[in-house]
Order: sequence, then structure tokens, then C-alpha cells
Amino acid sequence: MSRLVLVVNAGSSSLKYDLIDVDAAESRASGLVERIGEPTSRAKHSVDGTDHRTEGRCADHGAAFELLLAAFREHGPDLGGLELAAVGHRVVHGGAQFSAPTRIDDEVEATIERLIPLAPLHNPANLEGIRVARAHFPDVPQVAVFDTAFHQTLPPHAYTYAVSRAWRDEHRVRRYGFHGTSHAYVSRRAAELLGLPVEAANVIVLHLGNGASATAVAGGRSVDTSMGLSPLEGLVMGTRPGDLDPSLPAHLARAGVSLEEYDRALNKESGLKGLTGSNDFRELEDRVAAGDADARLAFDVVAHRLRKYIGAYAAVLGRVDAVAFTAGVGEHSPMLRAAALDGLGDLLGIEVDAAANDAATSGEHRISTASSRVAVLVLPTQEELEIAREAAGVATGA
Repeated sequence: MSRLVLVVNAGSSSLKYDLIDVDAAESRASGLVERIGEPTSRAKHSVDGTDHRTEGRCADHGAAFELLLAAFREHGPDLGGLELAAVGHRVVHGGAQFSAPTRIDDEVEATIERLIPLAPLHNPANLEGIRVARAHFPDVPQVAVFDTAFHQTLPPHAYTYAVSRAWRDEHRVRRYGFHGTSHAYVSRRAAELLGLPVEAANVIVLHLGNGASATAVAGGRSVDTSMGLSPLEGLVMGTRPGDLDPSLPAHLARAGVSLEEYDRALNKESGLKGLTGSNDFRELEDRVAAGDADARLAFDVVAHRLRKYIGAYAAVLGRVDAVAFTAGVGEHSPMLRAAALDGLGDLLGIEVDAAANDAATSGEHRISTASSRVAVLVLPTQEELEIAREAAGVATGA
């Protein structure tokens, strides 16, 4: 019998789901309810290659979950006739408390709630998804899979900020890292494709989407990562700036910018959007091709930051077996991949095969030359599958 896991990813105004057959490593059905709480919500349920769409008022996550259940009943497969091994929940922040996927009980739920100050934009929504699912499936194991858990292997010298002990102890200020399920899956898959044992492979994973992060993975363990206390640090992203001078809040406060304005600007109005007015990377590339100076500068800023992190993480690892690009931009932007790796031939022995990089190839593929000392791979991430596998492992002990 196949192990089936319902993966739930609850956002502030959305509910994404995927029914995964863990043993076959495939999706049986997936969907999305978006614009929750707005006058008109939209839902999509995809099964057997067909999308079923509806619109209507969806007041909260409870109502969104009812839409999910109705879609499965109407379009299949009917969850009522299936034996779920688990419901796996993506939870953004697990703090230092959770270093592995964890079966959810009342105490775990309460701990996730206590971690809200570390992820005020994400953990509340994740909790809503957990509570609704526990109510609807009280007899099915519920498992939290944390974005931060993979990075709990960071050594103290990598996760410690040079701030007072009071901040570190009382306010839990440290590097946590995010996109952990993606970095775990991609680094492991890179080792498999290179024919290396996971424990012997050193991989730099570049998860590049609207959110972006880099991770140095040594022997299957995260040893450094670009995101920090929050997902704001590190690479330039769609609406987030990445690395900034820590004096910026005080500087802007003296100019009359409130803390609320500052927080919103860094989360919603910075990054590509701050530099060009748009967070769409495809639009950015079109504008670069058309000679737009702002777009050219933004692209160069993104590529420079990436190149800097690749070099830094090569130094951290000491030896690099592969650089792996993943997520929407990483998988679909040959222009950025080439720019990020430009000039690293003499330093790291990276040689990009221009034809392979530019080819309109989907799925897993290698874009480095046969003589390149470091393999460069493009690997689609499968976060839902990773969550399903980890949830099934916790639920069944397998």
C-alpha cells in the first residue's frame, strides 16, 4: 500500500495543498485557495492533468479547508476513501527548539505559537493551517516540517551574531536560515547525480525565486546559509533587500521613518521592486535586453551578490563538488546563472557550457563542461515531496 501524505502550506491569505504518494514520489492531486479574506477568493484543484477552478467568498482558513475537502470529493481522489499516512505542514520558523520534523500535539502547537515573534508574517498563518487540519483529521498524524530545521546543524561560529548575551539569550537573536526543505532535497539530489555518498559531497545550493537564499552543505549538513534571524538577510530578492548596513533603522528614524514603515518597506518594497518598481525577474530580463539602465543595475546587483556568496561559501567548504541552481529564477534564468558564475573559472575551476546553459531544457540537467572541476547543476526543487517524505517518516517510523 502506498503512503499518502496531504501536504498543507498555509500562507496569510492562501492555502496551498498537495496529495503526495511518497513511495511513488508523485503528486496525486494539488491545489491552491488564494485571496482568503478578500471579497472574491479563487480556488484551483488539479488532478489527472485537469485544472478545476472556482471563485467565491472564502472568509478564513477554515472556509478554505472546506473548499479543499469539497474539491477532493467532487474531482477526486476522495480523501474520505483514502488512508492518509500523515498531514505534513510547512512551518517557517522552528527557532532553536526544532531540529527535525516533529509530530504535532498541543505542546508543539503552543511552542510554534510562542515562536511567532521570530516570524510574525508566517507562523500565525502556518498555525491556522495546523489547527484547521487537526480539527478535520483528528486521527491522522499531523507533522510540522520546519524551514529552519535543516540549518540547525550550523556550527556556533556560523549562527552567532556579535551582539550582547542579553539579546542572544532573551530575544533569541541568532542566524536560523530558511528554505531548509529545498536545500535538503537539492543538496541530496546533487550528490546522487554525481554518484557521491551524501556524507562525502560538498554542495553550494542557490534557491533563487521571489525569496532567495544560498547554503553551504558539507556532507549533507548545512554549515552556513545566507538568511538569518529572518528571511530578510542575504541575497537580493523580489521584494526583500538582503544584506544591509545595520545602522539603517536609526538613520531612517532620524529622518522620520517609523519602525512600521521600515518593516513594511524591507519586506514588501525593496529588492528588485525597490530597484526597478517590479519584482518579476522575467520582466527585469526583458528590460535589460531593451537597454533599461535601472534594470541593468538591478541585474548586476543581484549577480554580484550571488557571486560573492558563491566565493564565500567555497571558502567555508574548502572543496566544492557542485553548485546547484533551483527554484523559479534559478531554474529558468540562463542569463543570471552565467553572470553569477562569470570569472570563477580560475578561482574555483568552474567552467559553464554556454550551449547547455542556454538550452531550453526543463528538469534536471548539467550546465558545466566535462572538464569543469566543479559540477554546475540545474535541479528543480521538490519541497512538497520532501515535506511528505519527512512527515511520513515521522508518522510511520520508516
